[in-house]
Amino acid sequence: MDTNTIAIKAVDLNKKFGSFSANKDLNFEVFKGEIFGFLGANGAGKTTAIKIICGLSKPTSGDITVAGFDVYAETEKIKKNIGYMSQKFSLYDDLTVWENIRFYAGIYGMSKKEIKEEADKLIDKLGLEHARNKLIGSLPLGWKQKLAFSIAIIHKPAIVFLDEPTGGVDPITRLQFWEMIYAAANDGITVFVTTHYMDEAEYCDRLSIMVAGEIKAIGKPLGLINEYKAKDMDEVFVKLARG
Repeated sequence: MDTNTIAIKAVDLNKKFGSFSANKDLNFEVFKGEIFGFLGANGAGKTTAIKIICGLSKPTSGDITVAGFDVYAETEKIKKNIGYMSQKFSLYDDLTVWENIRFYAGIYGMSKKEIKEEADKLIDKLGLEHARNKLIGSLPLGWKQKLAFSIAIIHKPAIVFLDEPTGGVDPITRLQFWEMIYAAANDGITVFVTTHYMDEAEYCDRLSIMVAGEIKAIGKPLGLINEYKAKDMDEVFVKLARG
């Protein structure tokens, strides 16, 4: 983690839908190579904020920069410098492993030569040579997950957004997935992750907790546990969510 380089900076981020405020004065910084957890119950405003940070939605007010680019004027540059993995996996079941890699790498603007080189490395690294020409729909959930994450960072983005990436998989696969996250962070990629697993929240370098559109707490996991006199992050989350 490089605390001298800011990957994401939000100052007084607000998003309103009519009279409803989905995000209220959000202020936070995320550093290069940091694993930053973005927590909150359903309806807390996480998804709205992430859409803004990814350049998919405009804030009502506030100053936000992502990878050094302004969310108001440079959304296309933001999109080229980030990766994204959704909760439901952004892979096409009716395409093969190789076809999915080629499709997404092409969207990220990689050349044919780059795609072939990086695809071969990725398939070899994941041990998926035997499945290169198999349909994604035929792979176990854990393999889909690892592949989706690998594809999300194949273009070496500055930041990767992971939306509840380990939902529905077994504990061993979850740990393996987090090893991949640590490896990406060690390579300088900033990881912005949402999760409902509070034990996973403790794997993050820092995290924020949103309640009703506001950030109610932000800091290192152990620091928050001590601050709220809790035994773990689950207890911290419950205390904040229940007011």
